[in-house]
Amino acid sequence: MQRVTSFILLLAVFFILIIPFSALAKDKKYKTTPLLNNGKKWRIGYYEGGPYINYPANLVTLVKGLNELGWMGTITIDVKKNPTDSRVVWDELSKAKSQYIQFVPDAYWSANWDKTEQVKNNENAIKRLQSGDIDFMIAMGTWAGQDLANNNHSVPTMAVSVSDPVLSKIVKSADDSGYDHIHAKCDPTRYINQIKLFHNMFSFKKLGIVYENTVEGQSYAALTNVEKVAKERNFEIIKCEAPFSGVDEKDATEAVIRCHEELAPKVNAVYVTVHRGIVRKHMPEIMAPLYKYKIPTFSMRGPDEVEWGVLLSISRDRFEKVGRYHAEIMAQIFNGAKPRELNQVFMDPKTIAVNIKTAEIIGYVIPPAFLKVTDRVFSGKDLKAQSQK
Repeated sequence: MQRVTSFILLLAVFFILIIPFSALAKDKKYKTTPLLNNGKKWRIGYYEGGPYINYPANLVTLVKGLNELGWMGTITIDVKKNPTDSRVVWDELSKAKSQYIQFVPDAYWSANWDKTEQVKNNENAIKRLQSGDIDFMIAMGTWAGQDLANNNHSVPTMAVSVSDPVLSKIVKSADDSGYDHIHAKCDPTRYINQIKLFHNMFSFKKLGIVYENTVEGQSYAALTNVEKVAKERNFEIIKCEAPFSGVDEKDATEAVIRCHEELAPKVNAVYVTVHRGIVRKHMPEIMAPLYKYKIPTFSMRGPDEVEWGVLLSISRDRFEKVGRYHAEIMAQIFNGAKPRELNQVFMDPKTIAVNIKTAEIIGYVIPPAFLKVTDRVFSGKDLKAQSQK
């Protein structure tokens, strides 16, 4: 009982520390009032490395935020029909009615995670930006942020859905992007807090992670943060490399499965990192080795993966508040702010998500007091993978 009570106290302190805030924000000097760009609509472009499940959702909630601020009318897009395809969303946005902004139909670049295509897209996008045809760029994801965070252009650019903008060298620091025209949302303690919470719960000695061994892959996996906590708490990181880019989704998924098969007999827990190979339709195969060895798992990405079979994660509001944050940043830039002047530190609301079916499979008894502070509980009714005895 004492251990459970201590854990709940730790949990309470954890959430007090990560309540969403803008206390670190620079003072707001700019309005978010809708206005034209010297009598013309603001022309917006979009750039990504390739399809990923977070991208359409981030784009849609950004647009919802712009609607709430009065920049455009209501538009309904069901991302569940095409959960990874931002092109479908962009095509719909290009038809949206607005007095103030235009999502330019052909100002869209996606490399489909192909390095050769990425080089071509980068050259074409930079030329387009240098032409003065585009007023604002959405750089979705790490690849996009890296390609556009430079002095090859001066178009205001907002990097969205980047795991670690500092580690991936998109921005100089959480407090300073390093470029007048670049902005990237940062949450310096997000993944550190995840790992600490996970370790508080399971006191593991060996933590498994799957990642691509590139600058981008290490960023996606928050490797620097994991290593920092490992050093502080004296646990070992057992790594397994699996390609994220340069392969199709099927190969990426198979690589993750192989890694889980390799890690499961060797570790006490697995941190399920952001990886293109983690896809819903293959979660039974992805999780099977971890179920077999009764391995507790924590999703870095969030509650969707808990619903699919990961044990737990930090819950969030499906990008609603971060979408509003990005909309306000965009609106302030249109009102005269330089991206570099605006706050980059934002911590969205977080609570716990847990899958009680997964807990049952791995033999973890969830403390009743823990469930009282858990925001989202999944029953795992749709889980196909079962423990292998």
